Amino acid sequence: MPTLLVVDDEPAIRHAFQRAFRDGDIAVRTAETAAEAVAAVERDRPDVVVLDVHLPDASGLETFHRLKAVDARIPVVLVTGHGTTDLAIEAMKEGAFDYLLKPLELADLRELIGRAVRSARRMTVPAALPEDPPPPDGGDVLVGRVPAMQEVYKAVGRVAGQDVTVLLLGESGTGKELVARAVYQHSARADKPFVAINCGAIPENLVESELFGHERGAFTGADRRRVGKFEQAHGGTVLLDEVGELPPAAQVKMLRVLQEGRFERVGGEEAVTADVRVIAATNADLEKMAEDGRFRKDLFFRLNVFAIQLPPLRDRGDDLALLVDHFARRYAREFGRPAPAVAPETLAALRAYPWPGNVRELQSVLKQALLQNRGAVLLPEDLPPAVTGKPEPAGPAAGAFGWDAFVAGRIAAGSADLYAEALGLMEREVLVRVLRHTGGNQLQAAKILGITRGSLRTKIRSLGISIRSEVWSDDDQGDSG
Repeated sequence: MPTLLVVDDEPAIRHAFQRAFRDGDIAVRTAETAAEAVAAVERDRPDVVVLDVHLPDASGLETFHRLKAVDARIPVVLVTGHGTTDLAIEAMKEGAFDYLLKPLELADLRELIGRAVRSARRMTVPAALPEDPPPPDGGDVLVGRVPAMQEVYKAVGRVAGQDVTVLLLGESGTGKELVARAVYQHSARADKPFVAINCGAIPENLVESELFGHERGAFTGADRRRVGKFEQAHGGTVLLDEVGELPPAAQVKMLRVLQEGRFERVGGEEAVTADVRVIAATNADLEKMAEDGRFRKDLFFRLNVFAIQLPPLRDRGDDLALLVDHFARRYAREFGRPAPAVAPETLAALRAYPWPGNVRELQSVLKQALLQNRGAVLLPEDLPPAVTGKPEPAGPAAGAFGWDAFVAGRIAAGSADLYAEALGLMEREVLVRVLRHTGGNQLQAAKILGITRGSLRTKIRSLGISIRSEVWSDDDQGDSG
């Protein structure tokens, strides 16, 4: 379970965090002074630290620097009161994850800490190569023996120690982020931050601000200076996922960062220096995009210093059985149950499926199958109907949403607009599921849905769908973080 250390001398703040995570998905520890915080981090390093910038035994950023000296990879979220945001911004320039303003909002707490936990996992959970020591429980490992995967392992070994740009190529779901983490964790920058950015999930008008930051007043809504991801990752590694979706203006700035290691914040004139290693990933044919004028050729050449091609799952032959065994054991352990055997007919059904979503889809299918399974053997009937080709069962139990109950409930409520209500609900369900499938990549989602990206953005706004590090709807009742 992820661990959160809250450092604040105000009991109300510590209580707010304990209340925010009382459902038990994150373990909360507390400290009241800088000395207690440093001792706690040295004794048992947490996944995330939330730090008040003013403590009884320390002032300003002293505690922040002491914590970073222990482990620079721990995401530190600052809690600031009125008049202390300048300190928070200075800390972000030196590698802080983000900051919260008092009074704290429960939804903001959960969303931000959730992002910090995921960031911490990328930096600290091993992404092991087959020849590495086995990772601890919960660690990730690149699994596969086919020649194409052997070439991936060799490539990671050759380039990890070289401080050059890496371009990861492959379809969605083939494991590009896992390979990026392996490159990072085997590099000389492994003790510095690793920041992953999904370029396709950021609204086009905010990409430059997200990457490079902005000055106060740079555009409508820019009420304070923002420190971008490149500045936060100084000394570390940045993963630009779906780099092919960078808009032209951001491509120009990215080229300068790679050439000179400098950029300006949006609305600013001061040159900011960023010492970062860039790993880029894409499922698009960047070379063809460059030839067609949809991606800068000079940027493509800068990114394509060392390319690693990941094979799709359908081309990995016997690796499928290895992956099924690996993930079945891993998820069974997570679910607190013995790992089931996989029946030959189940493996045959999995082999017959084309896996358009690659390894990511296989993981999802095996999780669903294990939750469905009630015995010691994983059977074909445990697999989702989409994999086996069998129709969904009829009746109210079909699917995750009960349309019968919805229609009956609206009739009972005296609805006079049921058709429009049902269409709106269906549209929201479809968009949320497709966006989750694409990891928030709006261009890819628009292609799947058969609509323009502009139309998709309009629907996202009108239907109350939020895209952060994950996709959720305003109607969702679950945790948004």
